Amino acid sequence: MPPSSAPPDLVRFCDEQFPRLVRMLDLLVGDVHVAEELAQEALVRASSRWTTVRDLDAPVAWLRVVARNLATSRWRRLQAERRASARHGAVDDRVEPTDVATQQHVRDALQRLKPADREVLVLRHHLGLSVEETAAELRLTESAVKSRTARAVMRLRVLLDDPKETADA
Repeated sequence: MPPSSAPPDLVRFCDEQFPRLVRMLDLLVGDVHVAEELAQEALVRASSRWTTVRDLDAPVAWLRVVARNLATSRWRRLQAERRASARHGAVDDRVEPTDVATQQHVRDALQRLKPADREVLVLRHHLGLSVEETAAELRLTESAVKSRTARAVMRLRVLLDDPKETADA
């Protein structure tokens, strides 16, 4: 939001465009928090050039181009960081962003697993518990955890490859 000394037309423009920009950018980058940051930066740029921007034929279109360019620059910067990390053997311990469709596909497949299989996968692979910790938490033997994990991973792979498959197959 522009400072209180900002021209009223700039305040109105920012108030109207911020939610639209966030929705657009969220779909582009797949992360609403990043989308909000990019939208804010685009509006800051519009604010700093407001006398020029407001006189454009399509100030909203200009703003969308700036926002998309910021998203593209961010993506390129992340790709360059990954390449540099790979070149230098650095370990990247950040969680890789996953697109929303992939996240939903995995969630849907997990929901189609038997509850016991889903539980062991979440404990082992999402929370990162060891076999021993998982066995203690589920009150199973370590060999039972290992076999249940292997079976659950195999079923999950089938579901991810072919969503029409059933978890009980």
